[in-house]
Amino acid sequence: MRATPYLLSLPALLLFGAVVIVPLVMTVLLSFHDWGQYKGIEPVFVLKNWHEVLTDSYFLEMFWRTFRIAFLVTLLTALLGAPEAYILNRMRSPWRGLFLLVILGPLLISVVARTLGWALLFGGSSGVVNKTLISMGLISAPLPFMFTETGVVIALAHVLMPYMVLAVWAALQRLDPQVENAAVALGAGPFTVLRRIVLPQIMPGILSGAVIVFALAASAFATPAIIGGRRLKVASTLAYDEFLNTLNWPLGAAVAVLLLFALVAIVIGTSRLVERRYAQVFS
Repeated sequence: MRATPYLLSLPALLLFGAVVIVPLVMTVLLSFHDWGQYKGIEPVFVLKNWHEVLTDSYFLEMFWRTFRIAFLVTLLTALLGAPEAYILNRMRSPWRGLFLLVILGPLLISVVARTLGWALLFGGSSGVVNKTLISMGLISAPLPFMFTETGVVIALAHVLMPYMVLAVWAALQRLDPQVENAAVALGAGPFTVLRRIVLPQIMPGILSGAVIVFALAASAFATPAIIGGRRLKVASTLAYDEFLNTLNWPLGAAVAVLLLFALVAIVIGTSRLVERRYAQVFS
């Protein structure tokens, strides 16, 4: 029967609709409701929340900071993760398995625990790194880490690095080592081999990893909340504050929905770029 596949997938579709689609639709509808400090939420259709988010310089700065941090995290993970994946791919057993475990190990630890570890290492004058550098006379004042964009970028890059490494490593599995050996035999130097042979073939993996890292960095909450605190808000922490601190749920819903729509647009656009790159490389 032609309807059998649809009937078999119906329970999963119903579950997906109940836990994803319905809450999302309710959040979108909530963003068009009115709110007052004394009257609470009123189920009326207004554009006040969207107008405020799209025109107020405060909210625009929050979104600009969010995507700026996400871009820097993506760039940092690509610059460090791609060479790391290439080195991992060239390793032999048992070292490859050992270092793969080292790369994937942080994924087994809570994001909060890893972020708190960075806070302990660099947290003000009491941080381990700052105290060590000051005692050695290398710096005279603690390096700024907490409540700075630099700290958020470093912590997020550490948290999301395994996703970039795995994406590039998967692309490297398609690369035939004999092609590199042939290029070397024909007189190509190591840099030329990397630039003309390896990089074009792993670029789809880098782009795929960039999509994942950018989306996770832009929507991250725990790391920006701990490292950035209330002094350095991003879109996710801003929506959290609107929901739980000011209790302005419609405005928080507008911030969350706008962040979601922006990420979906960026991911779809980048995914098409990745598909075109795959088609060019592997056609």
